[in-house]
Amino acid sequence: MKIGEASRVSGVSARSLRHYEDEGLISPGRRSNGFRDYCPSTIDRVFVVRSLLESGLPVRLVRHVLSRPAGGPDGGADAVCEEFLGEVQRYRDRLAARIAVLSDQQAALDAYLLEARTTAP
Repeated sequence: MKIGEASRVSGVSARSLRHYEDEGLISPGRRSNGFRDYCPSTIDRVFVVRSLLESGLPVRLVRHVLSRPAGGPDGGADAVCEEFLGEVQRYRDRLAARIAVLSDQQAALDAYLLEARTTAP
């Protein structure tokens, strides 16, 4: 399917689809005229990419998780998986720290507003 139909089916803008391709997250085929050709498996991958990005992971980590081997008995895949999980955990910890700061700022603003409203003429 062409990019317009892929956009409609996936719920992702054509611009985002092009961006995902530029970032190496998807690889649609090409027709003889050079137009992108999105097959069902590429659309499935778009759904995965979108889900990972919406969870807050940066593109670099999404690219990493999508490039990992599907699994298997070799220790290399386990090491990559552990490395990836460590990166995700560190990202999550940084996010939690930012949330804590924002929560403190929100509490300070709430206190200010409460005080301002109770002392206003």
